[in-house]
Amino acid sequence: MSKILFAEDEPALAEIVKETLELKGFSVVHTLTASATVAAYHQVKPDVLVLDVMLPDGDGFSIARQIRQNDQATPIIFLTSKSLPVDVVEGFESGGNDYLKKPFSIEELTIRIKALLSQNRLVLKPEKVEKQAVAIGNYQFHYPEGILIIAGQKRILTNREAEILQMLLLNRNNMLGRDLILNTLWPNNDYFSGRSLDVFIAKLRKYLKADPSVFIISIRGQGYKLVY
Repeated sequence: MSKILFAEDEPALAEIVKETLELKGFSVVHTLTASATVAAYHQVKPDVLVLDVMLPDGDGFSIARQIRQNDQATPIIFLTSKSLPVDVVEGFESGGNDYLKKPFSIEELTIRIKALLSQNRLVLKPEKVEKQAVAIGNYQFHYPEGILIIAGQKRILTNREAEILQMLLLNRNNMLGRDLILNTLWPNNDYFSGRSLDVFIAKLRKYLKADPSVFIISIRGQGYKLVY
């Protein structure tokens, strides 16, 4: 059973998240303050940390920096109402692996936790994910239907576009390797398949440009990262 250390100072939210994650098979230790979280980290040795950014005696970023001094492996997910690019950058620079904006769905949090626990950061392949609408910034993405909606405007994605976006979403704020995308969605990993992938990424960037807080970053020669 995977152990989650969950730092959150809002009692109602904390109770709902803790109970739901436990029903999904996780062991959850809940803390209310930064100092209690650091103490619990050393005692519990969790598999994943889920940290609220704003805590009464500190913040999740400071906790992450402290932990990262000796532990580079344990995944860290930040929960926050902050969504400015500068806040996202600070979260990653402090050692975070993922960033979930409040309000969030428990299903989305569960997917993020499972993705980080999996060895290849892709615990669920696209075709295995249940039908659901997920927020991507100001967009609503319906998968596997492949519907992208913003401000009442609907776009129907092709099957390949929807599959790529779903893979990026499951690995949000983490690099998704080109080879992994190609080996999952294309029959072979050759030059022409790679060029085709580049075209699809360009199209997805165009579809997402209505919300400037959402962007797909290219990591040269390695892969892509969906950030928002």
